[in-house]
Amino acid sequence: MTWRGVAWDIDGTLVDSEPLHHRVLLEVCLDHSLDLRADPAERFLGVHMDDVWLALAPQLPGVPREAWMAQIQDNYCARVARDVAPMPRAAETVRALFAAGVPQVAVSNSGRRVVEANLGALGVREQMKGVVSLDDVTRGKPAPEPYLRGAALLGLRPEHVLVVEDSATGAASGQAAGMQVAFLGDPPGGARGIAGLPDVAAMMGL
Repeated sequence: MTWRGVAWDIDGTLVDSEPLHHRVLLEVCLDHSLDLRADPAERFLGVHMDDVWLALAPQLPGVPREAWMAQIQDNYCARVARDVAPMPRAAETVRALFAAGVPQVAVSNSGRRVVEANLGALGVREQMKGVVSLDDVTRGKPAPEPYLRGAALLGLRPEHVLVVEDSATGAASGQAAGMQVAFLGDPPGGARGIAGLPDVAAMMGL
């Protein structure tokens, strides 16, 4: 298979942002008297924020969804530049692909403000042909819609797009969209494990 474009997950793939996401979720919920500190840190790893809200809303009586979402995004964006680090060789890999003419898109289960903040902190927003965020889809990962939208932004058929992921939820989304998934870590069935992001450039023939 010859891939013609790359669809990047962001959180945990391009940037080491999961710890900040977790801290912000805990803090915002504590502001509303919901204590999640005993929950596993991976409970909502890779989960669409709408699904996080649906899981927690019964424990947040009287809290409007829009206000809760805005508070999450405000708190995250205020700290991203200080508290989020790039994954090893992330920016270099994105820029190498861009220089080689490989179109790229960012596909995330986070809201657009968070996505833009992460890409801005990494310094690769200009290298992305487009962004698919929480605000752009009806159903987030693991549904195929986010990655299908990503392929459409690239102007490519799904089978010509390589997905790069770090969560089983995201891998399932890419596979449901008919795409090959390059997976950081121990890959789920059907995905291809990679040791680091430079492997993506090698898979694209660079």
